[in-house]
Amino acid sequence: MAKGPVLIDLENAPAPELGPEAAQPVPDLDMPAPKGQAMQTVAALTARRPSRLSKWFWGLLVSLMGFAVSLAAWDFAMGLIARVPLLGYAVTVLLAAFVLVLLVMGLRELAAFSRLRRMDVVHRAGEAARASGDLKAARQVVDQITRLYRGREDTRWGREALEEKRADILDGDALLDVAEREILGPLDIAATREIEAASRQVAMVTALVPLALADVATALTSNLRMIRRIAEIYGGRSGALGNWRLTRAVMTHLVATGAVAVGDDFLSSIAGGGVLGKISRRFGEGVVNGALTARVGVAAMEVCRPLPFNVQKRPSVTGIVRRALTGLFGETA
Repeated sequence: MAKGPVLIDLENAPAPELGPEAAQPVPDLDMPAPKGQAMQTVAALTARRPSRLSKWFWGLLVSLMGFAVSLAAWDFAMGLIARVPLLGYAVTVLLAAFVLVLLVMGLRELAAFSRLRRMDVVHRAGEAARASGDLKAARQVVDQITRLYRGREDTRWGREALEEKRADILDGDALLDVAEREILGPLDIAATREIEAASRQVAMVTALVPLALADVATALTSNLRMIRRIAEIYGGRSGALGNWRLTRAVMTHLVATGAVAVGDDFLSSIAGGGVLGKISRRFGEGVVNGALTARVGVAAMEVCRPLPFNVQKRPSVTGIVRRALTGLFGETA
């Protein structure tokens, strides 16, 4: 065995193996960016105005069916009275009670439309008072808002604080600012929480439930429930027809302004720039649907609120989405 130093020929030695830092980068997945298809479908369905022909068709169909059902029920009750009087009279009483319930439901719907109309009147009066700066007009608007929330415990502290300050305020804009801060501030917080809950639900169902049309059904029901709750928070409780009308007004505004399109920097970054959208398209769709739901909620706040946002800051869609989805899918933006 030879002793002494060992010489190694470096020129002819094989090249060392490359480390991880020399590896080629992983190419981006060739996946289309999420578009929030469920919310796009819901917006298209609710914002679409029916044609005059379809209105006549459904109106005549409902009228004919109602007439046929009423006539059949009457003939059934009269025939039963002729055969078994006691049982026939019992059925007649049940039919009369059913008709009474229908009348009560109709009156509730009319009252709901009246409340929504009153909210719209106060909103427009507040805009006019803000634009003119008239103290008398501002006081009238504040009186309307105070009457609107009379008897509600969640606004009692704000109404009392407003009454203590209003005598010393001689500026119309300042009076409206105090009313907005003291009375509407807590209501804004409650409405924002409703938006966060709806956004979270829509995002989670879209991401985790693979059933066809489940995301569309969830988005529709969640947005209807959210808009109804926001209207109730601001004092404009709506029935079934009133809620649908309010939802159509909100969605029509969003579609007209392009706010349900994934085209701005915020939604584009969520849809295509984040790691989440590249790893799982369904998770990306969930995040975008949640963000679009937040936009619908903020628009509903603007429609239902008795005063436009001025001293109180309009809720940020970015902040709502981050609070609603934090921890649900990881970092969302």
